Amino acid sequence: MTGAWYVYGVVTDDRTGDSLRGLSAVGDPEAPVTLVRHGGQAAVVSEVPADKPLGTADDRRAHAKVLDTLAAESSPVLPLRFGTVVRDTGAVTDELLTKGHDDFARAFDRLSARAQFTLRAHYVQDAVFREVVTEQPEARRLREELRGLPEDAGYDQRIQLSQIVSETIEAKRAVDALEIERRLAPHVLASVWQEPASAEGLVNASFLVEDARREEFEQAAEHLGRHWHGRVELRLLGPLAPYDFVADALHGTEEGADR
Repeated sequence: MTGAWYVYGVVTDDRTGDSLRGLSAVGDPEAPVTLVRHGGQAAVVSEVPADKPLGTADDRRAHAKVLDTLAAESSPVLPLRFGTVVRDTGAVTDELLTKGHDDFARAFDRLSARAQFTLRAHYVQDAVFREVVTEQPEARRLREELRGLPEDAGYDQRIQLSQIVSETIEAKRAVDALEIERRLAPHVLASVWQEPASAEGLVNASFLVEDARREEFEQAAEHLGRHWHGRVELRLLGPLAPYDFVADALHGTEEGADR
């Protein structure tokens, strides 16, 4: 097969690669995922056809699966951007591991014994709507006016009610995000927060957690889930490769919460 080499990330040279056996590779599920070692570090790679476009859902899942499998072990993994392809293993050694050696070494020091956890939270639609109606008399009045009307009637009232609901949920989102931060921030080294992708979204947040504090962090997230049971659905993903923190680690940026 005439191909190129897909690079998932960089690990320390103490990895055996045993955990990579049997994993599906990007671009060619049957290709073995292996290590190219140099200077005390190793690139995680697999061969791909040089002319095959990448970017399918299966490709992205395979990329994440390889990295997260490595992240579940004790040594750190530095994920590279999806779609990183080089021409041959010589380029892996010369252009990646040799040139990036010092930056990678710094990042390994900063991310050693740490992993990313990602929290995805969204409101239970019926529950939060009941809150809005209870708290906002105008919303309650509009809902009563609309009760029993056909779908094509009450256009103005529907628009007004929708606006009240949207504004009230936005205010709740700000308060509830602070509650998440208050409960989880004491157990993490750094965090990255993103705007929710849907109207019912509360937060998408990533946390850098020391291995020694993983249990207490997971317990704090579990307690939060019980506190908001039936109101907010929480999904905690991890341990993951430190996707949202590797850039700062490579460039030596000070850690800290990013809100």
